[in-house]
Amino acid sequence: MKQKATLKQIAKELNVSVSTVSKALSNSPEISEPTKIRVQEFAKLKNYKPNNVAVNLKSQRSKTIGVIIPNILNPFFAKVFSGIEMTANARGYNVITCISNESLEKEMHAMDMLSNGTIDGFILSVSEETQIQQEFKHFKEAISDDLPIVMFDRISDDVNCDKVIVDDFDSAVHAVNHLIKLNCKNIALLSTIDNLSVGELRADGYKKALSDNSIAINEDLILCTDSIETFDATLPSIFANNVDAIFALDEHASVMAMKHAIKHGIKIPDELNIIGFADGVWSRRLTPSLSTISQHGPEIGASAAEMLIDRLEAKGEEAPTYTTKVIKTELRQRESTRKL
Repeated sequence: MKQKATLKQIAKELNVSVSTVSKALSNSPEISEPTKIRVQEFAKLKNYKPNNVAVNLKSQRSKTIGVIIPNILNPFFAKVFSGIEMTANARGYNVITCISNESLEKEMHAMDMLSNGTIDGFILSVSEETQIQQEFKHFKEAISDDLPIVMFDRISDDVNCDKVIVDDFDSAVHAVNHLIKLNCKNIALLSTIDNLSVGELRADGYKKALSDNSIAINEDLILCTDSIETFDATLPSIFANNVDAIFALDEHASVMAMKHAIKHGIKIPDELNIIGFADGVWSRRLTPSLSTISQHGPEIGASAAEMLIDRLEAKGEEAPTYTTKVIKTELRQRESTRKL
């Protein structure tokens, strides 16, 4: 293995001070451009690698962000992560990612593992089990240990931190109003995320839109559960109620509704209009393509990274007050809804 050079060795070879080498390698404006190039090229030739542990100890910063997401297979979380990573890298930060797999225990373990000086702060979306059990002590302990947190999408009002959310309630109202404008009368509500805060907000938006339009809420048209098995078994009974539109709150509900309609010869959108709440690649590739509410995942991730880094870099100054940023969604009309 090729031996790594040290700062002292590089300084001796180039007949400059260790301080000059250090500043040149960190691209300091105090060092002239020719000297920077000379030092950096020589360091590369000699296989020099900075001692990050020593750098972190000196600055008391790791320049690394911990990201905890509930489900890597969900296209929304993948899009959010892309926004986090792009923004963090642009501002000179690295990212370490952990997956909670909707588990409170795994979420706590990830935070404990990274809270040993590895990271400067967390960006996370609360796991399903954490929301069910309403157990937020590990978040509060991290914040009290000077590890700031930015929550996105799934948040907790019990935790005082920065947050990035989408307008779940308002976007649901808008989507159902759109279906009503298409002269839909029997609009079903389908959800497999009834145990999540975002599911509750979207369901409330559905009910508000019906109320605003003087349409009575029909419980026979509502299937909200946190069990995929229960959802799949109950779905056919929803279609027995002359449904002419569906507002689906998650990917599984959207896909299963379309699958059932197509299997039973229901014409989309002539006989059934469908709007889903997600915007992965599958939405465009389905036949017919699915009209969806786009949550702008990359923008959510970028905003969360900016908020955390701004807070980290404000240390020593007056810390900014905690804020909640709301990202506006967009209704993307495709083939599963009629044109107005």
